[in-house]
Amino acid sequence: MSPRSPAVPGPHRDFPQILPMRERANVINGILEKRLATILSQAMRETGLDMWLILCQEDDLDPVFTTLIPMDTWCPILQMLVFYDRGGDEGVERINLCRTNTHGLYDKPWKGQHHEEQWPLLRQIIKDRDPKRIGINTGSVQWAAGGLTHNLYTQLAEALPPKYVDRLTSAEALATRWLATLSDDEIELYEHVVNVAHCLLAECYSRKAIVPGVTTPQDLEWYYWQRCADLGLQVGFKPFFVLSRGEDMKRKHGETDRVIRPGDFIRSDVGIRYLRLNSDHQQWAYVLRPGENDAPDGAKRLMAEANRLQDIFMAEFQQGLTGNELLQNILTRARHEGLPDPKVYSHSLGLFLHEPGPLIGLPWEQQRCPGRGDVTLQYNNCFTMELSVRGPLPEWNDQELVMALEEDVAFSADGCRPLDGRQTQFYLV
Repeated sequence: MSPRSPAVPGPHRDFPQILPMRERANVINGILEKRLATILSQAMRETGLDMWLILCQEDDLDPVFTTLIPMDTWCPILQMLVFYDRGGDEGVERINLCRTNTHGLYDKPWKGQHHEEQWPLLRQIIKDRDPKRIGINTGSVQWAAGGLTHNLYTQLAEALPPKYVDRLTSAEALATRWLATLSDDEIELYEHVVNVAHCLLAECYSRKAIVPGVTTPQDLEWYYWQRCADLGLQVGFKPFFVLSRGEDMKRKHGETDRVIRPGDFIRSDVGIRYLRLNSDHQQWAYVLRPGENDAPDGAKRLMAEANRLQDIFMAEFQQGLTGNELLQNILTRARHEGLPDPKVYSHSLGLFLHEPGPLIGLPWEQQRCPGRGDVTLQYNNCFTMELSVRGPLPEWNDQELVMALEEDVAFSADGCRPLDGRQTQFYLV
C-alpha cells in the first residue's frame, strides 16, 4: 500500500496551520453535534440499552463525559447527562441535568443552582420514561468505561426506587462503541492531526533540533514538548527518543554515553492531542557519518521488512474480527512469508490513546490478550499500526536491531490505510 504523503516529510515540508482556539471549539462542537445525532443512537440500539446515565463531578470527570460536551464550557459541581432511546424514528433524547452549558446540544429542564435538586429531578425523569435497562459506567475491562465513582453510585442507588436500581447495568459495551467509532468528518480531520504530528517529528529529526555531538535524546524530548506548548498543542503522553548504536560506538564512547553522534540511529515514541484526537508515532532517523549520504543498507533492508509487516497488518483487517483473531492472522501470515521475528502490539486510537477498541497484542503477549483483545473490529475505528521485526546488521558485525515502527491508520469499508502516509526511509540528520 503506497503512502498518501511523502514517506519522509523532511525539514522543508511546509508546517500545517494550527487552528486558533476559537476555531478549534467550532470544529469540535460541530463534530460532536453530528456524533450525537448518528453514532449515539446506533450504539445504544446495538447494545440494547434504553437509558444511559453519565454521572461525575467537576474535578473528577468521567472520561466518557469529556467526549459528550462542547469544548468551550465549564463543568461545575455535579454533572448529570441522561440519554433515553425513544425508539423508532424518534431517536435518542438528550438531557442535561447540570449547570454545564451544552450549547443547545441537550435539553436542559433544570434551571436551579443547588445540586441537591438534581437527584429528585433525575428520579422523576427515570420514572416518567420507565427504562428497562439503564446503563452506567462501571466497566471492568475498558478503563475508559469505568468512570462512575463508588460515591456517586451509592447516591444514585439511594435516589432511585428499588425496581430501577435493579435495572442498572454496565454500559461498557455502549461506551466502547461510542468511543471507538469515529465519524467520517472526524477521520478527515484526523488526517490533518496526523499531518501536524508528522511535521513536528520531522522538525525534531533535523539540524534545527539536533546538533551531533551535543544533543541528547532527553534534549529532543524537551524540544518536542516545548514545541507542542509553543504551538498550543498537548502532548498525548511523555515524549520518548532513544538511541540505537553499534557495539564499536559503545566501546568508543562508553556504555553510559547518551549524546547523539554520527552513526547513531534515533527512534521516537511521541504523540500529540489536538482537536480531541490523539496521534502516536515511532519513526527513525540516522545521523550521517562524514562522507555518508544514506543510512546503512542493512538498516534500510530491515525497515523494508517492517513495511512488509505493515502491509500484512492492513490487509488482514476485517470487520467483526476480534483483536486476538487479528493478531494471530497477522503473525501467521508474516511468519509464513518469512519476516524476521515479527511482533504486533497495536491499540485503538482516537478520542483516547489506548482505548477502547480491540487490542491487537502487547509487546510481552503475542498469543492472546483476554478482555481487551476480545473486542471486535468495526468500521471507522482507528489504530496505531505498532509492530516490529528484528534482524542482524552486517554493518554492525551482525549485531541485531529491533526495527519498531508505529503509524496511525483508519479502517473503513474500503479497508485499512495510513492516515497520513508512513515512513519508508530514514530521516537523515
